[in-house]
Amino acid sequence: MTSMPPRSPLDPAALTLAPKVLLHDHLDGGLRPSTVLELARETGYDELPAETADDLAVWFRDAADSGSLERYLETFAHTVGVMQTVGALERVAAECVEDLAADGVVYAEVRYAPEQHLERGLELDEVVEAVLRGFAQGERTAAGSGRPIAVRCLVTAMRHAARSREIAELAVRYRDRGVVGFDIAGAEAGHPPSRHLDAFEYMRANCAPFTIHAGEAFGLPSIHEAIGFCGTDRLGHGVRVIDDITLPPGARPDDDSFPGAELGLIANIVRDKRIPLELCPSSNVQTGAVASLAQHPFNVLARLRFRVTVNTDNRLMSDTTMSKEFAKLSDQFGYGWTDFERFTVNAMKSAFIHFDERLAFIDDVIKPGYAVLLQG
Repeated sequence: MTSMPPRSPLDPAALTLAPKVLLHDHLDGGLRPSTVLELARETGYDELPAETADDLAVWFRDAADSGSLERYLETFAHTVGVMQTVGALERVAAECVEDLAADGVVYAEVRYAPEQHLERGLELDEVVEAVLRGFAQGERTAAGSGRPIAVRCLVTAMRHAARSREIAELAVRYRDRGVVGFDIAGAEAGHPPSRHLDAFEYMRANCAPFTIHAGEAFGLPSIHEAIGFCGTDRLGHGVRVIDDITLPPGARPDDDSFPGAELGLIANIVRDKRIPLELCPSSNVQTGAVASLAQHPFNVLARLRFRVTVNTDNRLMSDTTMSKEFAKLSDQFGYGWTDFERFTVNAMKSAFIHFDERLAFIDDVIKPGYAVLLQG
């Protein structure tokens, strides 16, 4: 993979204009700090660790910088805590869409765990319908501001709980109304994906796609299970696939190519089957999946022609956007517009909507958008 020099500079304004596709973004990880404060007051949630939006934003970012996935996940107690009513869910969903559109995202699949929003008496279906209404409202607002976007939903089951089959049934029940897939998430260690085989078998039996959080905090065994036992369509993170790749002596993650790299069985099947990797650079550093951005295997995997995609994971906790993730990758690995176009096309090819819809985004939105940036 060689990069053409960008015709338009990779500055914040141009990066925002670039059409982007986001496959791995958590609804409860992307709230505006001001919204968290306002919803806490409205709902009587009194456990927030800060009293101003600025202080709260700093707290979330610093608390997430622990280097531990388990401690990172603890921050969600506060966002989930204020997302327990229909009104709160609709508002958070609508604002999510508006914020993504403002950042140049043209298609997104946003995930959340309906089972975590039942503390005040809501039913699973009520949660899903509230979020879908919020997404629709956000799409209308974004279109009215000249930034059209399509947002679809992934419903997630918590891997430490026992409701995955029920959530899989929810995904299938709403698949013609905006839910395009299923996921499991949460602490990986001690909670292998194979514990939820009945949910994955149900999804396959109903010809419904799913992704699995694997290869983030836990290594190759979780990727092996997700692919070999569960039959996942995508890998949520999957960053630890690098553990099955032996690079030539002296190779660095920021090299231009890796001749002589040796792939093991798992790495080969991930690449051979074009299983998409939902990589989240900033988050992967925060959770300790990689030691630093400089050591992130994104570039190795991209150069070795894995199907890499760029994602935010949790915009609040990582204080990030897709534009910021693009900028970090450009600064670290020297990527230009042709690279980002390829990563974006990778993501669109990997979306859980139908082929004709994916092709329309690629031909009518993504390629024309990058053509403008390449021409300057």
